[in-house]
Formats: sequence, structure tokens, C-alpha cells
Amino acid sequence: MPKPIPAATLVIFRDQPGSEAPELLMVERSAKMVFAAGAAVFPGGRIDDADFDYARALGHDDFDEYGARIAAIRESIEETGIAVAVDGDLDPRRVSEARDALNSGTILSDICNQFDWQLELEKLIPFTRWCPPFAEKRVFDTRFYMISHDDHKAEATVDETENYNLFWGNAQSVLDRADAGEVKIIFPTKRNLERLAQFGSFDEAVAHSKAHPSVMVSPSLEKRDGLVHLCIPEGIGYPVTSEPMDAVQRGFKK
Repeated sequence: MPKPIPAATLVIFRDQPGSEAPELLMVERSAKMVFAAGAAVFPGGRIDDADFDYARALGHDDFDEYGARIAAIRESIEETGIAVAVDGDLDPRRVSEARDALNSGTILSDICNQFDWQLELEKLIPFTRWCPPFAEKRVFDTRFYMISHDDHKAEATVDETENYNLFWGNAQSVLDRADAGEVKIIFPTKRNLERLAQFGSFDEAVAHSKAHPSVMVSPSLEKRDGLVHLCIPEGIGYPVTSEPMDAVQRGFKK
């Protein structure tokens, strides 16, 4: 087993007035990417050393947790052009300038100092954490967070490097598009979308998460009715906990 790479993902909610389900922001990854090539995923990526350093500088003893939150915010800006959990001047031109700086190698702490931004890390709600126990090419230990972003004027734009498209859609609509072959979703994303499809608002999702605190999810293989299934534990908030292995979309090409 390779050493797991720490990563963070952000599920960005946008409640829709008069709708039964909130929209979620999804990005579609380039077919050239090593992991989840061509798949629709939530914004996110690996946690950099600078993210952990920033968490320490902000006085957080649990720098693993808060470094992950910082990474989730940073990746959201880099991949979608939307700044969440940031207090300060969020004029679109300022956010675009921050995005360009991040993509050029400037670290987020320097950008926050320059722009007088304050990170509101407590606004990120822990949702789940996944780490596969299999010897893949790379193994990611990924923390998932949720946040509400109801600024409908903030326009998400694709980065055109790691991702080639992005879109808003409620969880069930993304699952339906996957069933129709319009988008590709890998096993963790599918299970998380099924869980998110249960909620009619961000507040409902938060209440559910408080009732089912985030735990490490490590899928396992089980033989059921003569077929090998990829399974996750029962009782941690997921309505669907297994799928036949021959139907699973995996993060790495077989």
C-alpha cells in the first residue's frame, strides 16, 4: 500500500427558492488526469504543505483538520473561481486575481494577507472521509466538507487545466445523468450523491451530518449471490451501501 495522500473536497450547496432540492457544484475532470479521468466530481484536491503551515500560523492545534479546510477553500477558488468561507472584498475581479495568483504558485496565506481576507473555517461542515484500502496507483485520504453559497451572482468558471467543464445540478439530477451515460461518476461520488439526494436544503444536510458524524469510509469487497460487490459500512448515513464490482466506475483505469 502506498502512503495515502491527504486531500480535501468541498460540496458547495446553492439552495433554490421554490425547489425541493439544492443545487451542487460539480466539475468534470480532464481525460488526461491520472485520477478520475473524465469524471464529474466535487471541487477538491491534495492538501499542500503550505495549507498545513497556514493552519499552524492561524493557531490551530489540529492542523490536519484545518489544513484540509484551507485546502478545500483554495481548491474551490482554483477550480471554480468561487471563494467560499472568505470574509473580505470578494469583487469578481479580486477573486479572479487571487485565482490567477494561486495558479501561478502564490500560496493562499500570502494572498489573504495581501487582500486582507479572513478565512471562516468554521463555516465548513465535515461531511465524510474516504480512504480506499486497496493498492491503487495512488491512494487518497479525502476529507469532504459542505458549505452553503447562495450568491447566485457569483459565476463559476472552469479552470481548463485539470477540468474541462463544470455545472450546477441537484444530486438526483446528476445521478440521472450518470444513469443515462451523460456524465461519469466514480464509486465514492455516486454514494455521496445518493446520500445528498435525501436533502431538500443545506440545513437538512447539516442536521443529517450532526446525526451521523464524519467517519473514515474504507470500501471492502464482499461476495453476495455469487457476485463480488464493493461495499461500505451500514449505519453511517448512506442509503446505498454496495454495488456489483463489474458495474463500479473506479478512479483509476483498470
